[in-house]
Parts: sequence; structure tokens; C-alpha cells
Amino acid sequence: MSSPEPENRSPSRFPFEPDQQRPEWQLRQMQLSGCLILFLLLFVGCLLPFVLIDAAQQALMNLNLSPTGAMLVLIGIIIGSVINIPVSRRLTGRTVEVSSPTTAESSPLTQWPPVMGRARLNEELVIAVNVGGCLIPSLLGIWLLRPLLEEGGTVLMVLLIGMWLNSTICYLASRPIKGLGILLPFWIPPLVALLVTWGALSAPLYEPYRPATAYLIGISGPLIGADLARWKDFHKIGSGLVAIGGAGTWDGILLSGLVAAFFA
Repeated sequence: MSSPEPENRSPSRFPFEPDQQRPEWQLRQMQLSGCLILFLLLFVGCLLPFVLIDAAQQALMNLNLSPTGAMLVLIGIIIGSVINIPVSRRLTGRTVEVSSPTTAESSPLTQWPPVMGRARLNEELVIAVNVGGCLIPSLLGIWLLRPLLEEGGTVLMVLLIGMWLNSTICYLASRPIKGLGILLPFWIPPLVALLVTWGALSAPLYEPYRPATAYLIGISGPLIGADLARWKDFHKIGSGLVAIGGAGTWDGILLSGLVAAFFA
């Protein structure tokens, strides 16, 4: 007596057969997990600025600022991040076509719709200094420079060598990108500042001078090496506004100094 041949079944292309759908409680559990993950991401995103501001205040306090003074500097940096002071205007040597009324009689005030034509204008590049991202950090650096100059000796020599080294490395690592600005990997300036400071001023005798030295070396890299030394390359960025320290509170000049001062 022959046994019936087994029925050939092709494997399903889906992980679940129609009669093997997930139970409703599993679907609800997956939806709840997704909502919890989204809530945690939003919570961390809202909390992150406060953590960064607290770290920035601690870095400023490491520079011998009082808690009140550190908070006032932070407020000035945040407010100043939206203020750009123009220092130079130059023509890029390129022209751009724009739409404009062909004659005065066809302007929007005398004729509607106006007869539009094409006009060629010279592109202009405006170079500015951002108050929060460049001016205030630079003034703070000048204030921190006085005790280091008074100490002199090894501290001053380490400061000068570190500023030269960081500026040179940042110049070589930075690139002008059309439409964006001078781009520089964020981690380079604070890393160089910390390596120089801890390598040369590791003795306990120099501990009071480490944060200020690291801060000055940190801001010198992006300010001198990536911005001032590449002044001649600004025309490669294009027309419009180029602001030194233009990212304000999150600019590389300020962040490099604060990160170096925080860990020094």
C-alpha cells in the first residue's frame, strides 16, 4: 500500500503566514516602545543645551572667573552670536545676472506688471567679525594673557610654541569651501592645545597656569591659522557675508578654547 506523497510547498516570501500575524498585544508593545524611544530622544535633545552651558560655565570658572562673571560672559556670547561687525568689503571679480525693470517707466510704481529684463551686477564679499564667536573670546584671551606674561619663563615659552604649532596645524587642515566658509575639523585645535599643555606643563608648579594656557592655544588655532592666515582665500567662498566666528556660541574658536580649558 503506497503512502500519499507529501504536498510540495514553496517557502513563503514573508516572515509570517496570513494565519501567523502578530498578536494585538505585541503590536501595542511595539508602538509603546517606539513612543518611549521618541520621548527619550526629545528629552535628551532638550536637556543637551543645559548640559553644554553648564560645562561652558565650568570651563570659564577654570579660567579664574567667578560664577557670576562666567554666567555674564556666557550671556554676552549668546547675545553676541547674532551680531556681526563688518570689517572689509571687496569685489569678487565675478558678475551675476539678476532680474530688474528695463526702464524707469516700467517700475512697479508706474506700470504693473513691470517689464523685466536682465542686469549684470558685480558680486561683493563682506568680511565681518562675530561678537559672540570671535570678539568676546579674543577679549577674554587678552585678559588671561596678563598673568602669563608676568610669570614668563617656561609658561610663556610653552604658550608661544603652542600657539605657533596649533596655528600651523589648523592652517594646513582647514579648507575654504564655496558657499560654506573655512571648514576645519573641530577636534584638532583643542587636542593640540591639551597635548602641548599637559606635555610641557605637567608639573604641579604650573597647575594654576594650565587652563589659561590651554585656552589661548586653543583659540589661536582656528582664529589665526584657519581664519586670519586664510584671509586671501575668502574670495573662494563666494559672495555674501563671511563672519569670523560666525557660528557664535558653537563656533570653533570659542569651543576650542572652552574644551581645552575644561579638560586642562
